[in-house]
Amino acid sequence: MTTRSITDRLGGLAFGGDYNPEQWDEPIWKEDDDLMRRARVNLATVGVFSWALLEPEEGRYDFTWLDAHIDRLHANGVAVDLATPTASPPPWFTLAHPDALAVRADGTRLVHGSRDTYCLASPAYRGAARRIAFALAERYGDHPALALWHVHNEYGTLCWCDHAAAAFRVWLRARHGSLDALNEAWGTAFWSQRYTSWEQVLPPRATQYHKNPGQTVDFHRFWGDEIISAYCEQRDAIRVHSDRPVTTNLMLPYYLRLNLWAFARELDVVTSDQYPSEPGLDACAHVAFYADRSRSLAGGRPWLLMEQGTSTLYDGEQVLGKEPGEILRHSLGHIARGSEGALFFQWRQSRAGAETWHSAMLPHAGPDSRIFREVTRTGEAVARLGELAGSTVTAPVAVLDDPDAMWALEADGLPSARLDYHAPLAGAHRALWDAGVTADFAHPEHELSGYRLVIAPSLFLQSDKAAENLRRYVEGGGTLLVQHASGFVDDRMHARLGGYPAGPLREALGIRVEEHRPLRTDERITLSDGSHGTLWSESLRTEGAEALATYTHGMLTGSPALTRHRSGSGQGWYLSTRLNDADYAALVGRLLKEAGVEPEAPGLPAGVEAVTRHAPDGRRWQVLLNHTSETVSLPEPAHDLLTDVPVHELPPGGCAVLRGH
Repeated sequence: MTTRSITDRLGGLAFGGDYNPEQWDEPIWKEDDDLMRRARVNLATVGVFSWALLEPEEGRYDFTWLDAHIDRLHANGVAVDLATPTASPPPWFTLAHPDALAVRADGTRLVHGSRDTYCLASPAYRGAARRIAFALAERYGDHPALALWHVHNEYGTLCWCDHAAAAFRVWLRARHGSLDALNEAWGTAFWSQRYTSWEQVLPPRATQYHKNPGQTVDFHRFWGDEIISAYCEQRDAIRVHSDRPVTTNLMLPYYLRLNLWAFARELDVVTSDQYPSEPGLDACAHVAFYADRSRSLAGGRPWLLMEQGTSTLYDGEQVLGKEPGEILRHSLGHIARGSEGALFFQWRQSRAGAETWHSAMLPHAGPDSRIFREVTRTGEAVARLGELAGSTVTAPVAVLDDPDAMWALEADGLPSARLDYHAPLAGAHRALWDAGVTADFAHPEHELSGYRLVIAPSLFLQSDKAAENLRRYVEGGGTLLVQHASGFVDDRMHARLGGYPAGPLREALGIRVEEHRPLRTDERITLSDGSHGTLWSESLRTEGAEALATYTHGMLTGSPALTRHRSGSGQGWYLSTRLNDADYAALVGRLLKEAGVEPEAPGLPAGVEAVTRHAPDGRRWQVLLNHTSETVSLPEPAHDLLTDVPVHELPPGGCAVLRGH
């Protein structure tokens, strides 16, 4: 199954969102029908949080109300993305199975009253989830309205209870094989932690001081696999009665609980949710970051934006609104980068409940509102882009992304608590986005030879296989940038002995890191080329590499800070500090030039985004998004699908989808 089957069923790209008719009454339903037609909605996600209505008591299902709504949507020309409601168990379930409630690392057992209050390792929960998935598929598996199955919602809930402990031990036996192997992997000779029976092994719960780092990373790995297993059980139950594609919505990019590469392989269609955390141009860059990660997880297949907010920008303890025009630009930003449509949470803004103030396509103010007018305009735009269905995006650059490296930086006792996984990842992508270059994300063990430039911004943990893969990439002609604190530990969280990083990568980089020297919170250093570093520094020696910039402070004065090594037919660069944004952007620009990578649309000013989608038959479309307040002239007139006329400029905040460019 692929998203092509969805777009074929819809007759074009998807537009719509979560629909919760159970929150409303019949007059509202009739208004919804009219307004959905006006907004060009063609796909509605139904039933995400409806378990209490679908199964009012254990084992008794009531589908009557859902029958009526699915039939009504179908009659109105709206296809259904039917969810299993397992992200929010009903009160009767938690009363009957209190052991299925989640337990935090400190031993606190959570109570019913929110969503995601369950332990995925609980046999009672897993059984109930399978049963309702099977029952839904049995009833609706071949319904003509059904376009897609939507298992659960935003998987990511962890638990430290006894059910989790038992499942963790089963997983550890499978991974390590024996207690001796486990003890070796976790380094339990330190602090008298050696285990002599499996019953002694527990999750990394709250304890007196630092937790064992190997145990911490393995616990994350365990939950990554356990979550996938829970999804697959529901997916397989659905497939007994339905041939429609099955997915779940991945919450990107900051969920630290999932192995997204492994999870994506189990999805018929990769779908994701996107909520920027900063306003303005930063939000547009976040859209590109989320979209490029989703496309990369899909591995060349089309993907689908499952959720976004019409006016939701999370900013710490407050939620900011979007500016006029951003609903369309953000939606087209995802479509430009491969999404087969643009969906929202949710259709109608709730009048009660925990997410009363979450924005929606139809706000509290009703249809006579700026937001609904912009939603309607966006729906009209998406409806004009049907010919893009099935086309894909290619990128000349990859940013490396490894969940093991992410989880490694969650461990206690690191040299600096300010070592962060996602900030360097987002920083690398932002520099490429600002340069007008489309980027993929790739696992460090993936095939990389198709990329002219690869950036490894945050690989504190690095497997031997990854190190060898990067060495081969450079030897084969690639340009590689490795950033500070990379390859310090192997995949067991054991420190690399003899200098960092791992041997094969040291060969490619021509350097050897002897000592790490974190910087103080407010410390800012100047390198010999005038660039500025923060957070981190390292004492390293060159072993064939050329020093392009050196430190100018303290004991590191004169020591290499930025190096380049020509190895085979490629080159490996190493940056041993975190540069400020401007200096990092300049370095990335230099690397792009060295690698022969040009902007997607040379000559466009900063703040104008350009991405090209390619069809298998050679057709192509260039999506242009003007995030500035200025009119931008195009190099030459071209036919715009949004207006159906040739255009020669983009107005402030304007968009165009140019056929043949």
